[in-house]
Amino acid sequence: MIDITLPDGTVKTFDENVTPMDVAKSISEGFARKVISANFNGATVETTTPLTTDGALVLYTWKNDEGKTAFWHSSAHVLAQAIEELHNGVKLTIGPAIENGFYYDVDFGEHSVSDKDFKAIENKMLEIARGKHEFKMRDASKAEALELYKDNEFKTELIQNLEDGTITFCDHSTFTDLCRGGHIPNTGIIKAVKILSVAGAYWRGDENKPQLTRVYGVSFPKQKELTEYLALLEEAKKRDHRKLGKELELFTFSKRVGQGLPLWLPKGAELRERLEKFLKAAQKKAGYEMVVTPHIGQKELYETSGHYAKYGEDSFQPILTPKDNEEFLLKPMNCPHHCEIYNSSQWSYKDLPKRYAEFGTVYRYEQSGELHGLTRVRGFTQDDAHIFCMPEQLDKEFKDVIDLVLYVFGSLGFANFTAQVSVRDPENPDKYIGNTENWDKAEQAIINAARDKGLDYIIETGEAAFYGPKLDFMVKDALGRKWQLGTIQVDYNLPERFDLAYKGSDNELHRPVMIHRAPFGSIERFIAILLEHTGGNFPIWLMPKQVILLSLSEKYEKYSEKVLNLLENNEIRALVDNRNETMGKKIREAEMQKYPFMIIIGENEEKEDKITVRKHGGEDLGMIYIEEFSEIIKTEISKTLKTF
Repeated sequence: MIDITLPDGTVKTFDENVTPMDVAKSISEGFARKVISANFNGATVETTTPLTTDGALVLYTWKNDEGKTAFWHSSAHVLAQAIEELHNGVKLTIGPAIENGFYYDVDFGEHSVSDKDFKAIENKMLEIARGKHEFKMRDASKAEALELYKDNEFKTELIQNLEDGTITFCDHSTFTDLCRGGHIPNTGIIKAVKILSVAGAYWRGDENKPQLTRVYGVSFPKQKELTEYLALLEEAKKRDHRKLGKELELFTFSKRVGQGLPLWLPKGAELRERLEKFLKAAQKKAGYEMVVTPHIGQKELYETSGHYAKYGEDSFQPILTPKDNEEFLLKPMNCPHHCEIYNSSQWSYKDLPKRYAEFGTVYRYEQSGELHGLTRVRGFTQDDAHIFCMPEQLDKEFKDVIDLVLYVFGSLGFANFTAQVSVRDPENPDKYIGNTENWDKAEQAIINAARDKGLDYIIETGEAAFYGPKLDFMVKDALGRKWQLGTIQVDYNLPERFDLAYKGSDNELHRPVMIHRAPFGSIERFIAILLEHTGGNFPIWLMPKQVILLSLSEKYEKYSEKVLNLLENNEIRALVDNRNETMGKKIREAEMQKYPFMIIIGENEEKEDKITVRKHGGEDLGMIYIEEFSEIIKTEISKTLKTF
């Protein structure tokens, strides 16, 4: 007999070789019908895997992320089978589940695939799915695996890197694939599929290796869920920050300037400036001091910090000067510069903490295929700050930064988020710098702060920065998509590398602890996510222009100017549209530009010394006095802009 512990702490006793599905049925038949994946003692297992020891079992349904992963991983197998049956002689490579769906990389050889083929692939996948074929795992020797894939150099390469005795296959229907496991019980659970797109992809991400065709798809256990998902994709297209950025005249790119280097247009520059002022005001209240550092630094600076060893390949090449053996780099990070600012003076325990903040632009040479609008660029501005404090101050300082991040999220409408404690991977110590003792202290400090602040947090192994663990904020936008926004990191290592010190009350030198923090992350990426979250309808306090005055004709130009001046006196940002165009056209264009309020000015408004107000979206507020309108604006701002 073996004891199985369930997530709620319940312990059930079963005969040896009981399967996760058997355990699910012991709970209820209805629940068992929903179970599609399982985890036993921290490892993903099939629902049919015999359990032979005591252990902790977690059962997943479609509602769990782990369940979706198994569902989409299994769907990738079905996609591969469909492609193989439709196109004889293709070579399959790898096909993982991704955040929303799955893909399979295929060498189509003499065949090709385009959107014209999508329907045939979908139909073939559904035909296979209706067969309700079980996914069955089996062990294979290395020799057997190599023989099976002797004509597929991609699978052969994968197998050659595996140890004999660790190789497994998954079979379903007439199809076999090299696989580590993690499947749904059978293909019949897949009820709806959609092939989304195809793209080129280099084998193993190496541009020196063959280019394959990546087929992207998504699947669901109900047709209704696919229909809803496709509607969400259409809405996402409308909210694409690249599309909105062009329509709202916020930013552009130029081939002459270079890929991944955004150019901010006047409206976009004003938006950036307002975000910076918003955060600077909060930082000033919190005791931060603004600093400015150069865009370059000597290579030695980043060798000392460890950034060159870790990010050298992703950085722009060193800048050589006329002087022999002198090399500079475009800075990939601001923190080494801030360490040197701290080092420029001698500090005592009475001076700490020191909080240095900077909107510092950094540069990284991202691969051209990875560039994407403002979310992945080669030059971006971080709302960076570094706090140098005594170890006994760490807890309070870290919690104060959490408060600052929550203030930013609250004022910008990000209400749905999870905190992620990102810790090191104990299996890969070479990825990190510093000693184990300092890492242990840093990780525990973050967990304590997240717990004490009542955050909904999870712990993710292997997601730490190379110099320290961090608290990342995973935000869900209006479409339910997850984004990493805002980060706080505890660092014992850079103070060691830069030999930072302060004189303690005992008159001895001590090492400070360093906190890295960036509530926005980068302004470019933050604005991109904010654009897609709001659909371009920013909080009114952030809008470059809050009101547009639409004059019925040139006759009312003088009254329009009077209204404009009164609004500006009330600190309301407005502009006048005096063009000789129809009112209908002016309103349509104002709607496209997302102005929160439109003020119509004509004969009646001038006669009564009032304004007619229309909200973005069409709501008519009627004819009111300017003072009344000013109160409406103030109320709208107070609804969104929180007090720090």
